Amino acid sequence: MTLYDVAIVGAGPAGLTAGIYTGRSLLKTVIIEKGPAGGLMALTDKLDNWPGLPGVEGGELSEIMLKQAESFGCELKIGDVAEINKDADGFFTVALSHDEGIRAKAVIYASGSTPRKIGVKGEMEFIGRGVSYCAVCDAAFYRNLRVAVVGGGDSAIKEALYLTKFAKEVVIIHRRQGFRAEKITMEEAHKNEKISFMTDAIVEEIAGTQFVEKLQIKNVKTNEVTEHPFDGAFIFVGYDPQVEPIKHFVTLTEQNFIVADSHMKTNIEGLFAAGDIVDKLIRQVATAVGDGATAGTATEHYIAALGQS
Repeated sequence: MTLYDVAIVGAGPAGLTAGIYTGRSLLKTVIIEKGPAGGLMALTDKLDNWPGLPGVEGGELSEIMLKQAESFGCELKIGDVAEINKDADGFFTVALSHDEGIRAKAVIYASGSTPRKIGVKGEMEFIGRGVSYCAVCDAAFYRNLRVAVVGGGDSAIKEALYLTKFAKEVVIIHRRQGFRAEKITMEEAHKNEKISFMTDAIVEEIAGTQFVEKLQIKNVKTNEVTEHPFDGAFIFVGYDPQVEPIKHFVTLTEQNFIVADSHMKTNIEGLFAAGDIVDKLIRQVATAVGDGATAGTATEHYIAALGQS
């Protein structure tokens, strides 16, 4: 197995930033990613709150950050991490599902999270045939069609706004009257003539033949279930942290987020965490970048101390 100074799991904004910092410190760094570089950032239409460059496209920023990390010597390895363990010699073994694993003196775990399912009948059956978790990826397929957006957070409202560029009508379905999205985002949604709201409502079933044709929707106050025609359902109800490879030895919260200190250190010496995977107040690109910078710097200090011991 190839030995690296640092193995970074995840090429989202946290992982790429960490790589920039460890690469600049002349540490032999590999970034392992199972999908496109940039993570969820790459699937974001625009970042309105990115300091200094409001409205920058997520895909564009992802490409720039990857090139920057590679310019400092980071190696990008495509692979799915199966398990991470720490050997008796204090080094880490990173096992990959379909490739030879690697060894590293330190690991920065920044695998992020995946879209949460709502768990109703028809959801899994119609993924890719009317059910989607990414408006930027699939919105163009719904030109001049009627679609539902399930969720009430910032991501849901922003994705709904993006969908209005293509769909003729976007209906936001949310289980409460109140929304968790930022006020400025909600104001924009309320002003958009293509957007309407269905509150106090949950999806009970997604149905159709070859593609989504209708949703069964339940009013949570009256328990009345009604059927509504839709050509697609975009689901944005949160994300689940991807901790499977390390959950056997790292400390997690009840929601399975990693517990890390202000230096992004976990309970395992030499294992750092950064980005959406960490237990914290907000999960945005700006905070992920800060986590990555901290984790990269803390890792450099950790490896320097190994050389002195």
